[in-house]
Amino acid sequence: MSSPSKIRIGLIGAGNIGNVHLQEFGKLKEECEFVAITDAYLPLAEQRAKEYGIPVVSPTPEELIRREDVDAVIVAVPNQAHAALTIYALDQGKHVLVEKPMGLHSEAAKEIVRAQKRTGKTVMVAHQMRWEPLSLQIKEQIDRGELGRIYTAKTGWYRRKGIPGWGTWFTRHDQSGGGPLIDIGVHMLDLAFFLMGEPKPVSVYGSTYAEFGPRKKGIGNWGKPDWNGVYDVEDLATAIIKMEDGTSLTLEVSWAVHMDTDSSPFLHLMGSDGGAVLRGSEGKFLTERFDQTVDVPLVAPTEDEGARVRLSRHFLDCVRTGRTPWTSAETGLRSNLIIDAIYESSRKGGEVKLDWSL
Repeated sequence: MSSPSKIRIGLIGAGNIGNVHLQEFGKLKEECEFVAITDAYLPLAEQRAKEYGIPVVSPTPEELIRREDVDAVIVAVPNQAHAALTIYALDQGKHVLVEKPMGLHSEAAKEIVRAQKRTGKTVMVAHQMRWEPLSLQIKEQIDRGELGRIYTAKTGWYRRKGIPGWGTWFTRHDQSGGGPLIDIGVHMLDLAFFLMGEPKPVSVYGSTYAEFGPRKKGIGNWGKPDWNGVYDVEDLATAIIKMEDGTSLTLEVSWAVHMDTDSSPFLHLMGSDGGAVLRGSEGKFLTERFDQTVDVPLVAPTEDEGARVRLSRHFLDCVRTGRTPWTSAETGLRSNLIIDAIYESSRKGGEVKLDWSL
């Protein structure tokens, strides 16, 4: 018998990222329970249901969403289905945690924002990097004013040899929305805006390149390649983003590149009174005292519950209280607007202004 105090979750998508959600939300058994699961490949949903003790395997996402015993759904499917499932769930009175990117493109993201405003239900984008312990330590110091005014930042993720699932939906623009820019760049955009204080981006200048994928080079070990498939996305993107308040952000991401890189995500924040750097699981503060440069290492706690547990708990809290999530539908739209503008700038050349109108 379900406890009324627990939030009842339906999971759409039983693959790798769906399994991560099962594990992480499963650590919060006092607060939530999985009551239904579905997947395009039903035997996988049945396997997960057996593993995690989920009572119902729904034949379709729509049937799962319509269930009266589901309060919230997690959308953990390929990118092209994010918007339709999120909007349908909202219109059926469900709260939604959707994997990144929120939409395949900015128009899909705008449709989600409109649906969220129409229904008043919670929409949260699953960006776990905000919840990493070092990210939260930096945010605490920023909020205390230790960095002063953050006037520019640089972020990115250079993978040297990491094209995922060549020929599958990962590398098809019509199904994924893009390459590393929308796959890993979206994470770095979200983290940078979080730590910069959520400035409003107004224009973008960007370039994208496909030097590896079309030649079947730079293949990583994520996903099973389909050598008869399609590769029509970029494998490197670079951009500068200008904000309404005059601040700026540089973004650089790749799936494959010939450069000396440790393939870790990075973020440099440059403030008037101090700076901060994150690279992989390490970081430090940088400032000047007594006319000398000073570096203070960031130390992650030895016993940490994990970023995704904090993300999961935040979603449940927002569902319960009606609070706006840190990674709201508006933040998802912001990322989609920027990504679309980078692609447009690369195609046309020159600066592209962002259209925030709903």
